[in-house]
Amino acid sequence: MTITCRGRAYAISIFLYGVVCYLVFLGSFLYAIGFVGNFIVPKSMDTGSGTPFVEALIINILLLGVFAVQHSVMARQGFKKQWTKIIPAPVERSTYVLASSLALILLFWQWRPMGSVVWDVSGSGLGTLLIGISFLGWLFVLVSTFLIDHFELFGLRQVYLNLKGEAQPDSEFKKPVFYGFVRHPIYTGFTVAFFATPVMTTAHLLFAVATLGYVLIGIFLEEKDLVSAFGSEYEDYKSQVSMIVPLPPKKSSQ
Repeated sequence: MTITCRGRAYAISIFLYGVVCYLVFLGSFLYAIGFVGNFIVPKSMDTGSGTPFVEALIINILLLGVFAVQHSVMARQGFKKQWTKIIPAPVERSTYVLASSLALILLFWQWRPMGSVVWDVSGSGLGTLLIGISFLGWLFVLVSTFLIDHFELFGLRQVYLNLKGEAQPDSEFKKPVFYGFVRHPIYTGFTVAFFATPVMTTAHLLFAVATLGYVLIGIFLEEKDLVSAFGSEYEDYKSQVSMIVPLPPKKSSQ
């Protein structure tokens, strides 16, 4: 009975940890919308004290690098295999989500504005349209996560199944709705959200271009894992569906 109670308490603690990680993610995601769009949040992309350009550039590149390295390394299958020898497997995804969120929070906190304006169409019809397109990008991201299982993607499903004492199901290859037109709609949504802005500053352009570069590298690494996991099924999918720009799928050659 003691062992059962301890096991139950351990499962509850794992579940609560997963919930906390998810809430940290949710807060950082919502903050990111204001950060990129320069509204509501106390510190955004282009607010803060002036910093010499070169110093700001170096700091911002380092912050982007921290996020990119963390996000890519912890997502690799080889890292996961070693990592789950140290932490319980049900919290692997939650811990990844937490680390990514903390890297984002660090970026929000330490990001430096970089002065000059590349374009400014605020207050115009075009500016309003760009704001609307940016929000559509964020919505595209959110909807895409739910299409493939939002709660699994951010670790809640894993800790919930562990709480119920159920085994984690094998991964399935799915391509619902958006995924029939673009292989990585989440990245598509982020790219649209980052570039569609009525005021593009040097700092914002650095952020948008650097994240797009990371997206392309991340896709290359992610798809190696997906091919390894799903073999010819994913290879066929790659040959038929566009990587990041939504397009009608190509007909199968078979």
